[in-house]
Amino acid sequence: MDQELRELYQQVILDHNKAPRNFRKIENPSRFAEGYNPLCGDHLDIYLRFDNGNINDISFQGSGCAISKASASLMTSMIKGKTKEEAEKIFHRFHDLVTGKLGDNPDIEDLGKLAVFAGVRDFPARVKCASLAWHTMMNALEGKQEKATTE
Repeated sequence: MDQELRELYQQVILDHNKAPRNFRKIENPSRFAEGYNPLCGDHLDIYLRFDNGNINDISFQGSGCAISKASASLMTSMIKGKTKEEAEKIFHRFHDLVTGKLGDNPDIEDLGKLAVFAGVRDFPARVKCASLAWHTMMNALEGKQEKATTE
């Protein structure tokens, strides 16, 4: 990845950390899940509201590093309005991206702004920061009661 692209990605992550989208609690959510990364102390809650099979609203609250918060912010922006199946598909693509399963030159066109996390795969400890919100969202989608962790 060239330097110019890295700098752009860093700017997007910093922007979403400084002004996170959907950072609020949804009153009376259809589903709720809690996530925790014991390695760095990231902690967040995901709130979902379904309407006719679509994720009508999704939000998060909590505290964490810039990557964790930016990932939750971008995730909620991307997942809102999607079906459960579409959200699961995006989760798997994102997870494959940050864990390096897409290879060194992944085709990331379909990931949109989530492509900013492509470089995370080079920092294994940061993969957990980037994926915490996603694992927590999956627990909420599936109605799981246990806390999502990235241990």
